[in-house]
Amino acid sequence: MIAKKFNSDDIIDFKDLLGIFNEVFENNTVLPQDEYLKNLLDNPNFVVIAAEDNKVILGGLTVYILQSYYNEKPVAYIYDVGVKRIYQGKGIGNSLIQFLMAYCKTNGFHEAYVESETDDVEAVKFYRKTNFSTEMQATHFTYKFS
Repeated sequence: MIAKKFNSDDIIDFKDLLGIFNEVFENNTVLPQDEYLKNLLDNPNFVVIAAEDNKVILGGLTVYILQSYYNEKPVAYIYDVGVKRIYQGKGIGNSLIQFLMAYCKTNGFHEAYVESETDDVEAVKFYRKTNFSTEMQATHFTYKFS
């Protein structure tokens, strides 16, 4: 399994990942047009990281890069993390988080964070297994880089 950051050439893989998100989050969302998705992948404030094995997308995560007025370094807001059900529990989600943490450290981010609904027990359990810096009462996970 390898993790990789998508670019606009990865539109087909991005659509596969969005299909995984629909399955995992039990959505029936109709995907936007390819041109929109390509523009999203070209956006420097949006990052997609996926895990793949033999060119098959196993899961991934999406991140919005936010500028802060508290710090000159950007903040990474993890929006979605999803792994195909048949591959869950095999460390893929954790590998994706670790890949993102390395990316953020290399690129000078202040922190990354993700929010999870408290009643989403599986998500909270997953994030508690990652190497987060703080957990707030709102079930808000923060990853510090400086």
